[in-house]
Amino acid sequence: MKVSDFLAPGNALAGVRTADKRKLLLQLSEWAAEALDLPTETVAEALAKRESLGSTGLGGGVAIPHARLAELKAPYGIVAQLRKAIEFEAIDGQPVDIVFLLLLPAERAGEQLNALASVARKLREPQTLLRLRKAGGADELYLAMTTD
Repeated sequence: MKVSDFLAPGNALAGVRTADKRKLLLQLSEWAAEALDLPTETVAEALAKRESLGSTGLGGGVAIPHARLAELKAPYGIVAQLRKAIEFEAIDGQPVDIVFLLLLPAERAGEQLNALASVARKLREPQTLLRLRKAGGADELYLAMTTD
């Protein structure tokens, strides 16, 4: 599975302003809920429940908040480049400036793992991270995340 299978060009958000992790997750929940025609609370609560198990901040300034939703038929992603890094309780204690929100169908376990693995693999590539951080707009951000 490729990131472009579940990340649309319109879901690349460059220069996002946010004060903290909670507000960021709410902003991303609102964006996703509108696109998926779901209540914002459904998305926000699923993300909060997952974060309560442990932070999705992977280290190196990257986080992949994710959740399973029974209402979804396919994975859905949003990539966000933050204007200013925020505290995210990442495993390395470093603030986060690149966030990939991933919403997954509740029932397709194999597909979920493939989607999450493809995002994690892409965000471990130093060249990808450099391109994401230097992206001057949504188009560059999308290309950085989806180009091999």
